Amino acid sequence: MLYFSNVSAGYNNLEILKDISFNIEKGDFAGIIGPNGSGKTTLLRTATKLIKPFSGEIFLEGKNLADVPLKELAVIMAVVPQDTAFMFPFRVIDVVLMGRIPYINRFGFESPKDLKIALGALEFVGGLNLKDRFIDELSGGERQKVIIAKALSQEPKILFLDEPTTHLDINHQVQIFELLRRLNREAGLTIAAILHDLNLASDYCDKLILMDNGAIKRKGAPGEVLNYKIIEEVYKTVVIVKENPLTSRPHVFLVKK
Repeated sequence: MLYFSNVSAGYNNLEILKDISFNIEKGDFAGIIGPNGSGKTTLLRTATKLIKPFSGEIFLEGKNLADVPLKELAVIMAVVPQDTAFMFPFRVIDVVLMGRIPYINRFGFESPKDLKIALGALEFVGGLNLKDRFIDELSGGERQKVIIAKALSQEPKILFLDEPTTHLDINHQVQIFELLRRLNREAGLTIAAILHDLNLASDYCDKLILMDNGAIKRKGAPGEVLNYKIIEEVYKTVVIVKENPLTSRPHVFLVKK
């Protein structure tokens, strides 16, 4: 579905991504991991056409990303950023309807179909009861559900998320990832998420892409990527990796010095 072929990218003349190649197939739940400064956010910005690669090619559904118009791109992919600021205290339903912008006619009016899709997205994330509240009144977990509902109302084929649970407590982190797993398994949505928490990445993602210094250090299933030697090399930290008895996936423990 999404294929990077020998892509290098960055800002001005500074190269951040260095000749990387990988693919995300339809139905994948992929986690992009790595230490700060490893190139994760630059990868996301390149994949979503916010920045152009210096070299190499990116293909989305068989088309060169450079040739995909932005309006067409908006109905294929949606992005949940790490932080979302609103200039005004919009009602929740109005926020979710913003995801329908690629479909709204040139007169700028939402149709009954747009409203139905927005309400359906809110219902799917368990936020229908929030529709008439204002976005600035919500808790962090509620707000994140609304932002995901906004992305869902775009009816995308692939969803990108940048640290979707950064400011949430453990309970809300699990709620958000259980929601993402439902979207992936029940709705068939392809998901790619930048994550710092290696254990959340291991438990929920089927494929991991480990970044280090702008290059891909390792890619594959969690058991293939979360090897203690690789983690220690990339993160410069001593760890122990054991199998999670509930998920049979690797769990990373930090070793205090």
